[in-house]
Amino acid sequence: MIEKLVLASTSPYRKALLEKLQLAFDTAAPDIDESALPGENPEQLVARLAEAKAMAIADRYPDALIIGSDQVAVVDGKIVGKPGDHEKAHAQLKRAAGKRVTFLTGLCLHNSLSRRSQVEVVPFSVIFRQLTETQIEHYLQREQPYNCAGSFKSEGLGIALFEKLEGDDPNTLIGLPLIRLIRMLENEGFPVL
Repeated sequence: MIEKLVLASTSPYRKALLEKLQLAFDTAAPDIDESALPGENPEQLVARLAEAKAMAIADRYPDALIIGSDQVAVVDGKIVGKPGDHEKAHAQLKRAAGKRVTFLTGLCLHNSLSRRSQVEVVPFSVIFRQLTETQIEHYLQREQPYNCAGSFKSEGLGIALFEKLEGDDPNTLIGLPLIRLIRMLENEGFPVL
């Protein structure tokens, strides 16, 4: 039985989510190209990248269960990434105002011993309130979510931007669908409880 668990991510958000399960785990940075392939839809992209992240560190951990995860936000059928700066974040929030933004999180649990991967794409939707220019500016100045897909932190003040949340697991919105992950771990004989 495999007893080692590794998170293929350096994201402090994913690390904090996984810590909720009270399991011992290591973290490792996967070095992969996260560019979309020609003709690849958002679901295919996040599934492929989640598995690629897990596989990127599999040689370093030959007897582990490796968790890979990747997320994109989709507005009006188009992928919205991390804004990187104030101007792009403002444009993203203005575009999202009054609309549904769907977050697609690719989740992979790779057993490096058996070389078997379980991969799923877990959706979570956010319906944004109508937002004024002033509200957007106040939010961005206070939280500065420039490294977050969609330009908000739902675990912080970003909750004030929303009308409604829709999905099976609120952890999915932050980047790691724990309910699905627990099931995957159990499939590998690695019970959480």
